[in-house]
Amino acid sequence: MSGRVVVLGSLNVDLVTRVERHPRPGETVLGTGLVRLAGGKGANQAVAAAAAGAGVAMVGCVGDDAGGTAYRTRLTARGVDVHAVRVVPGVPSGHAVVTVAEGGENSIVVVPGANDLLDEREVAAVDGLRPGDVLLVQLEVPRAVVCTAVRRAAGRGARVVLNIAPYAALPPDVVALADPVVANEHEMAALAEAGAEPRSVLVTFGANGASWDGLTVPAHVVAAAEVADTTGAGDAFCGALAAALARGARREEALDAALAAGAAAVLHEGAQPDPIL
Repeated sequence: MSGRVVVLGSLNVDLVTRVERHPRPGETVLGTGLVRLAGGKGANQAVAAAAAGAGVAMVGCVGDDAGGTAYRTRLTARGVDVHAVRVVPGVPSGHAVVTVAEGGENSIVVVPGANDLLDEREVAAVDGLRPGDVLLVQLEVPRAVVCTAVRRAAGRGARVVLNIAPYAALPPDVVALADPVVANEHEMAALAEAGAEPRSVLVTFGANGASWDGLTVPAHVVAAAEVADTTGAGDAFCGALAAALARGARREEALDAALAAGAAAVLHEGAQPDPIL
C-alpha cells in the first residue's frame, strides 16, 4: 500500500520575463513579455508528486491576496490537499522574479512574504505521518520549522527527503535523518565542507543524470532546441522521487522516474505546467 507525500515548503507567485542574456552587475537589459506563473520550491514539488500519482498534502503559508487565493484553488484542482496551507492576514504571498535567457537558463530573486511566517502550526501538520509516508522539505521557509518538522516526522517513522536548496547549514542530526539528502554539485560541495554526514546522498548532475550513494542513472535526453525553461526541473525531480519512494519503489526505479520528470519539466515555461495563476 502506498504512503502519502507531505510537502512542507514555499508557495510563490512567479513573475517571469525572457531576456537575450542575463545582465551583468550594474547593467540593464530589456525583457520580452511578463507572465504570472505558479512557483515556490515546496508547491512545485507538491504538484510534481501529485502528477506522479501520489496522495499529496501541502503545508505552508500564503497571504490573503489574490495570488494566495488563486494558488490554493490551483493546488486543489491538481489533487493536492491544501487544508494545511494557512492564509496569513495582511501579508503578501511569496513572489519570485524570474529572468529566462536564450537556451533556457534562469536567474531568480525570491521575495519570501508569507513563506517567512511558518511556525508551530505548520510543524503540527506533520503529526499525522506514519511509517510508509514521506515528508519532503526544502529551505525556502524558516530553517527552525524545517528542522523541527524533520525530527518529528522521523520520530513517527516517516521517511524524510531533504532537498538542501537553497543551501544552508543545518544541524547534523537533521541532516542525518534524511534518506536521501538531495543536492546538486554545488550544494553537495557545501554539505561536504560543513562536515555533515547524511544517511544517504543523492546528487543531481543536470544533463548528466544523478547518483545515489554510487548508483548512477543517466539523464533522459532532451534536445537543446526543445528546452523552453529550466525553472523547476529540480523541483519536478524531487516531487517525482518522493512519489516513487512513497509507493515503495527501489532506488534505481525512483531515480529514473525522477529524472524523467525533470526532463519533462524543461519542455514548458515556468516551474509548473499548464495555465498561469
